[in-house]
Amino acid sequence: MAVAKEMMGCSSFVSSSKVFLNSTYGFQQKQNRFLFVKPVWVPMEQKRRVHLRKAAKVPVVAAISEDLIKAKAKAVPAQKEKAVEFKVTATITIRNKNKEDFKETLVKHFDAFTDMIGRNVVLELISTEEDPKTMAPKRSKEAVLKDWSKKANVKAEKVYYTAEFTVDSNFGVPGAITVTNKHQKEFFLESITIEDFAYGPLHFPCNSWVQSNKHHPGKRIFFTNQPYLPDQTPKGLRALREKELDDLRGNGKGVRKLSDRVYDFDVYNDLGNPDKGIDYARPMLGGEKVPYPRRCCTGRGPSETDMEAESRVEKPLPIYVPRDEQFEESKQNAFSAGRLRAVLHNLLPQLKASISAHNRDLNSFSDIDGLYKEGLLLKLGFHETVKKLPKMVSKLQESSEGLLKYETPKVVSKDKFAWLRDDEFGRQALAGVNPVNIERLASFPPVSKLDPEIYGPQESALKEEHIAGQLNGMTIQQALDENKLFMVDYHDIYLPFLDRINALDGRKSYATRTIFFLTPSGTLKPVAIELSLPHTSPNSRSKRVVTPPVDATTNWIWQLAKAHVCSNDAGVHQLVNHWLRTHACMEPFILAAHRQLSAMHPIFKLLDPHMRYTLEINALARQSLISADGVIENCFTPGRYCMEMSAAAYRSHWRFDKEGLPADLIRRGIAVPDPTQPHGLKLLIEDYPYASDGLLIWNALENWVRTYVNRYYPNSSLVCNDRELQQWYHESVHVGHADLSKESWWPSLKTTDDLVSILTTLIWLASAQHAALNFGQYPYGGYVPNRPPLMRRLIPDENDLEYANFLADPQKYFLSALPSLLQATKFMAVVDTLSTHSPDEEYLGERQHPSIWSGDAEIVEAFFGFSAEIRRIEKEIEKRNADSNLKNRCGAGVLPYELLAPSSGPGVTCRGVPNSVSI
Repeated sequence: MAVAKEMMGCSSFVSSSKVFLNSTYGFQQKQNRFLFVKPVWVPMEQKRRVHLRKAAKVPVVAAISEDLIKAKAKAVPAQKEKAVEFKVTATITIRNKNKEDFKETLVKHFDAFTDMIGRNVVLELISTEEDPKTMAPKRSKEAVLKDWSKKANVKAEKVYYTAEFTVDSNFGVPGAITVTNKHQKEFFLESITIEDFAYGPLHFPCNSWVQSNKHHPGKRIFFTNQPYLPDQTPKGLRALREKELDDLRGNGKGVRKLSDRVYDFDVYNDLGNPDKGIDYARPMLGGEKVPYPRRCCTGRGPSETDMEAESRVEKPLPIYVPRDEQFEESKQNAFSAGRLRAVLHNLLPQLKASISAHNRDLNSFSDIDGLYKEGLLLKLGFHETVKKLPKMVSKLQESSEGLLKYETPKVVSKDKFAWLRDDEFGRQALAGVNPVNIERLASFPPVSKLDPEIYGPQESALKEEHIAGQLNGMTIQQALDENKLFMVDYHDIYLPFLDRINALDGRKSYATRTIFFLTPSGTLKPVAIELSLPHTSPNSRSKRVVTPPVDATTNWIWQLAKAHVCSNDAGVHQLVNHWLRTHACMEPFILAAHRQLSAMHPIFKLLDPHMRYTLEINALARQSLISADGVIENCFTPGRYCMEMSAAAYRSHWRFDKEGLPADLIRRGIAVPDPTQPHGLKLLIEDYPYASDGLLIWNALENWVRTYVNRYYPNSSLVCNDRELQQWYHESVHVGHADLSKESWWPSLKTTDDLVSILTTLIWLASAQHAALNFGQYPYGGYVPNRPPLMRRLIPDENDLEYANFLADPQKYFLSALPSLLQATKFMAVVDTLSTHSPDEEYLGERQHPSIWSGDAEIVEAFFGFSAEIRRIEKEIEKRNADSNLKNRCGAGVLPYELLAPSSGPGVTCRGVPNSVSI
């Protein structure tokens, strides 16, 4: 029955949640302390009464079978009896791989044979109590996992095995199990459930790969699902708790094997490959010179030509992350399918470019439309080239139409020309894929914070006459006073890099500022764009202001200016808001959690689903996306300076105390405190879909986290005295974010409110913030003119040689300024993959392994309350998207804002909030 309940999921825990609170593991919680009691004899027919705990006042520690009770009835009274041995049954759930290669199959059959002759999987049950004689934890006799050889050919996803432990009546409460794998092959141990104790089944959530004892000597340790703060750990488990953490920390030496489970920190010194030449060298990120968060250490040696650069592991070879952090099979298959699709999409443009000398630029908008209608079909003259390709690729000719056709991005699915409109340009600042840079304009004109001796005058070129006629009759001061002027400002982040960017072949950029006016209907109207270039001399024309068009020529100038703004926006979105703030800055907290928080720690249990897959996707990014000559450098305007720009933003702009949604909105001047609101804020742009939906989720997260924290920390002294918790936060800040650790803005961790704030911020970043920034990449960016990731030409003026060409054919000039066909299709393929939900995605309010919560009934009930609130929020978002008064999410051809709608199916859906940064 316990196994059946486990397979049924969360719902199976609701009816019995109160049972677990008082009866599980034979302890009671009183003032958050675990008080252990002596075992009592309970006949088997009384087990149901013990389960219900309606009348029982003394919790049960152990029970024996009915036959044993009868046998003992003939003997001396129970209190004088010696301990009597009895057996309990364990059900072990092991997850099979769906596909195995030849070597894996061979080893599997070899293990089945050797299992029959004694090379088994061996388990040992460990009590929470110490043996008074040896002062060591009480241990059962070793048990062997049964029928391994008989079930070797079972093809089911999960296979259930049994084992029998022999314990005595004084054994006490089981708290841990050790597992020794004497086979050759690793296996994935999902869970262990033990029956036959009077107080009900015991659950051990494992969810880990168990390596062969030959390759990793020693026993694996798994604990029950009962959470313990460090000082509340039963005596029998204290040494095991420390040993498991020591194993995860490793010794800091040596190259990591793919089967290792070692979590450690390192700097970003593996992005370049100097052994390939100076063009592939990149500066080390992390340290006093270039501050940056730390990443997972692989232990690889230095490159041959630079002792400070780590040697590279190029795809398809895997890059190290701890074994349990690697993608599960369904996730790996989905990711590989996306990568294959990216390869196929990239292959044809390269081959077409080699055939056609005129394929560099997009020749017309129909070239782009054709990517969605016909796909990249094989042309005449291509057959000979196909014959030279690998056999798999040569088959593309037969099915190229299906494989090489892009889905129509949502941004043009309802209105093909929406991207040209100014109101859509403004709407995407509030409800697009990067809605986190819009800020209230506090004074006019804006002023740079860069050093004027290096970067020229701090004053803006924006003047009152540029925007005075665009403010619905208001003066600029009136518009400022009534909070009607807003800005997206990329001046200071781009300007220091422009000289180097514009010196690259085929890359041209400005540092942009865009001023918006908030209209009476709640939409944003762009009223001016400032385009800045590096200041070269006192008389140089380094700043230019473009205003909304009044004729055909200024219309195309305006469209080019908006394209440059979108290119700036795409770079900041990808390098700063997406990669830095949700991927890179989360990694130190995850590494420290595994190193300092025991799996028994309640805060580890809370954070666990929000750390899933992040280390793996970050490692893959270092290998292929953010590396030298990787996808990001190829597809975005800053090119080889992309990661240096990300590091500059970390040094100058990133602050952990401003990463929570309310603090960020207040920092940007978009919201002001309002105690009458549930989330405590009033938005100055009421129809701001990202913020208004995000605050619903933030409020639900904060309430859930507060309930959880108060359960285990009823007073702040417990927070201060929790050594694991304090070490986790200290290491996250002083090692993982060492370069900024001395900043005064880091929150302290002294009170329960501090802990609630820190945890809510981390969970927000891993779930809703990442979802809002990631899953709209293809729906909005898949149509390249809407958000060009790079620009190849500046805007001509009357004194430029290109100005005549621009006047003669402005559409051709506009398209030539966008990425080439090859660049566009490569970018589209990558953001298509990054925008895809895998089939095993776990969304906010869900748990794939609900038994991890079943050790505490109050938390089980609180989690289901949180889950219900998430479902209510989803319905509220649907209601908002149907409200015709909300012009930024409803109207003719307007996309609904669903990026913060919590649930989603697999694929590119432009919605869904996973628990973690998993893609």
